[in-house]
Amino acid sequence: MSLDFELHATTPDLTEDIYPTRQGDPERWINRADPVVWSEWTPDAPISQRQAESFNRDGFLVLRDLFSTDEVQALIDRAAHLRVEGQNLNREDVVTEPDSAEVRTIFRLETQDPLMMRLACDRRLAGIAQFLLGDDVYVHQSRLNYKSGFTGKEFYWHSDFETWHAEDGMPRMRAVSASLLLTDNRAHNGALMLMPGSQNTYVSCSGATPRDNHKRSLQAQKVGTPSPESLDRLARKHGITDAEGPTGTLILFDSNTIHGSNGNITPEPRSNAFFVYNAVSNRLQDPFAADRPRPDFLARRGVPEPIELHTGRLV
Repeated sequence: MSLDFELHATTPDLTEDIYPTRQGDPERWINRADPVVWSEWTPDAPISQRQAESFNRDGFLVLRDLFSTDEVQALIDRAAHLRVEGQNLNREDVVTEPDSAEVRTIFRLETQDPLMMRLACDRRLAGIAQFLLGDDVYVHQSRLNYKSGFTGKEFYWHSDFETWHAEDGMPRMRAVSASLLLTDNRAHNGALMLMPGSQNTYVSCSGATPRDNHKRSLQAQKVGTPSPESLDRLARKHGITDAEGPTGTLILFDSNTIHGSNGNITPEPRSNAFFVYNAVSNRLQDPFAADRPRPDFLARRGVPEPIELHTGRLV
């Protein structure tokens, strides 16, 4: 079976809002106008043809055994150090749990540590992103996610692209997230849940964007999320998959795939290093549904600097 991806020979008008949201209209569904995989598969692609087809169909991909035990352990050690040093980092880069001082997220991960910068540029992450997006890429956003044992809160169902489009000005669905698991992620400790195939439906949300919405949404997202009725329909249509895996597993998912995670009431924490790659040609515009852009630690603005891919071991 061969892939039959639609390749765009011309650059789309990035100022046109083909994914309107939060404009006072009732919630509605809009069919995706962009490819999911932007490159034609060839034998020198960084993933197999079957894997490319799976991502195109489901909007996500789970890859194992890309990194050695030593590489993963080095990343775990650095992540632990960053969490301990969280209080000494730039205040806006650190988000705590809603009801405690426990570190939930550290943003601008690649700027916090040289090993994390090396990981962000690794061919096993950025190279796959380049293939999926059919373009040079840059890091739109990065973070260390940590869901502590017993108290780690849930992340409600959402499409990342809805927020990136509305509040950051990302024009098209030409971004992909890469999550490298730094602990075992299982259903019982809050593993990522996704609705396979949901990337092809854009839920245009009702309501408006409050000023400085990011200050609230980083702890509990409520604006720009699909209604329970839409989530019920999407779940019935697509089902729900737990993206489980042992430490070192890489999960890639499309910017518009509906996803979320449950809270963690087990003793086992859940952690991952998370990088969002955006196509250089998909650089941010003015926000499409907010009065001003979110801060730079959430969305890198300006002229994108393409990542220079690195190969070989991290350590």
